[in-house]
Amino acid sequence: MKVLRIENIKKTFPLKRKRGDSLLGKREHLVALNDLSFSLKEGEIYGLLGPNGAGKTTALRIISSLIKQESGTIFFQGEDIRKDLSNYRRNIGFLTSELRLDGFFTPNQTFDFFANLYSLKEEEAKREKQLLFHRFHIEEYKDKKIENLSTGMKQKCSLALSLAHNPKIILFDEPTNGLDLVASKEVEEYLCELRKQGKSVILSTHIFSLAEKLCDCIGILLKGNLVKEGEKKTYQEEGGLEKVFFSLYQEDES
Repeated sequence: MKVLRIENIKKTFPLKRKRGDSLLGKREHLVALNDLSFSLKEGEIYGLLGPNGAGKTTALRIISSLIKQESGTIFFQGEDIRKDLSNYRRNIGFLTSELRLDGFFTPNQTFDFFANLYSLKEEEAKREKQLLFHRFHIEEYKDKKIENLSTGMKQKCSLALSLAHNPKIILFDEPTNGLDLVASKEVEEYLCELRKQGKSVILSTHIFSLAEKLCDCIGILLKGNLVKEGEKKTYQEEGGLEKVFFSLYQEDES
């Protein structure tokens, strides 16, 4: 069953003019996404693979409804998300490196703040906090200031906050960036747990091994264009994800 459908999403950003460019007339723009379309099934991990600047983060920010696209439509369970944006947002969790935790507060205080933003009832918030803090081994550090935590523990706190409202769809933007081997392994294992629970995940990454290990379906994004999409076995049959990627990358650059 398709839980999310992205159709023909386009997004451009204005480029800064250099001195003297005003005589050129039209303002130049960067195409971040060009008619991006793909679907996400229930209980599936979909990988968006591409280099820095390919449009991965922009795609996730649009799908999470943080920014608006210029054209195209996002459907959640068959309905245009604009019909009930509040309901859609209750079903979306987004882990991004752009989430900056206030170092003065503790994980405990920060979770309570986010639970309030999600309008969680007191008992529900308490239950989710207990589950997530136990799962990510945050309990021991829950009353320490975030500024005193390791990079890995800060990432785990961000992950717990993204999942506080028990969303159906989770968006992960480079979730293992900056993590050591142990913390990365924990995040990978939890992604697999989410799939077993029937959650749907979109994973943005530039790491071939991570995409091959975790993703059921992988879309390759280059300069805002989805140049290839297929199940993991499709790439394996064509010589592996890395080989396919660089073949497409070199073709795109030539």
